[in-house]
Amino acid sequence: MKKLAVLTSGGDSPGMNAAIRAVVRTALHYDIEVYGVLRGYDGLMNGKMFKMDRRSVSNIIQKGGTILKTARSMDFKTIEGRMKAAKQLRDAGIEGLITIGGNGTFTGAQLFYQEHGFPVIGIPGTIDNDIFGSDYTIGYDTAVNTVLDAIDKIRDTADAHERVFFVEVMGRDTGYIAVQSAIAGGAEVAVIPEKDMTAEEIVAKLNQGGGPRGSHVIVVAEGHRPGRAVDIARDVGKQLPQIDTKVSILGHIQRGGSPTAADRILATILGVGAVEGILKGKTDVMVGVVNGELSYASLKDAITKEKPVKKELIRMIDIVNGRISV
Repeated sequence: MKKLAVLTSGGDSPGMNAAIRAVVRTALHYDIEVYGVLRGYDGLMNGKMFKMDRRSVSNIIQKGGTILKTARSMDFKTIEGRMKAAKQLRDAGIEGLITIGGNGTFTGAQLFYQEHGFPVIGIPGTIDNDIFGSDYTIGYDTAVNTVLDAIDKIRDTADAHERVFFVEVMGRDTGYIAVQSAIAGGAEVAVIPEKDMTAEEIVAKLNQGGGPRGSHVIVVAEGHRPGRAVDIARDVGKQLPQIDTKVSILGHIQRGGSPTAADRILATILGVGAVEGILKGKTDVMVGVVNGELSYASLKDAITKEKPVKKELIRMIDIVNGRISV
């Protein structure tokens, strides 16, 4: 293999630049030319590629976002779009593709391989941590720490005014960010897709220990319904009119910022593993880390198998962060 291409697609996540850096420098280490594709699959279909060298990825490991930019492509979902992308790669003499992204990115990569047999390996880059085949995804640790910082600040105001704050976090259809940040932030309740709660159940928890006095933080995973914390807060407020409820939707702030050490290290491990994997003939797979060891899972498994939040973590919230009886 003499030429590789790398792209980022879908939602950005902190650490994508660190992964790009690792891919580029590992490829160059093995005397392979590496090309960056601008704006994901859209750029791939339109031949928006440029040759990268070591200096192309200097001073980016600490930066959020992605220097290759990203986009969600509707055209690549078509057979014609993928055919156009394959022609661009072959005309440029590129023999392998590394895609950094999440579920949608890997769905496109799998179809691309099935239709054109083009060697492809995925690197999981998403704050949601919802990809099967890797214990953690790039950007997840940074997102949790961003949320935790926000919860710490919100709790100061909640305590000063004796309010109940509903803090909505991202996570697509999983509660990974919500559970981890709830544990670390001392939140009394975490509302997640894996164990959804009714307003009545939340009220019952708030009423434990002599009633909903003082300040409380409830973390709500948005699921596929951004803004649902507003509805939950409204329903709880109707049942407990004596409390002052507020909602804070953190939104896209969770995707930005300088990646943590954990995300930079994970991105580097996966970037090296992707290049070395494709050189060993691995394709139609995603590189991940499972139990501290480099691992490869099929793209099909990565996008179809569930990766539920551990029930033990959910149980811990009630034990450690629940109301104290008086």
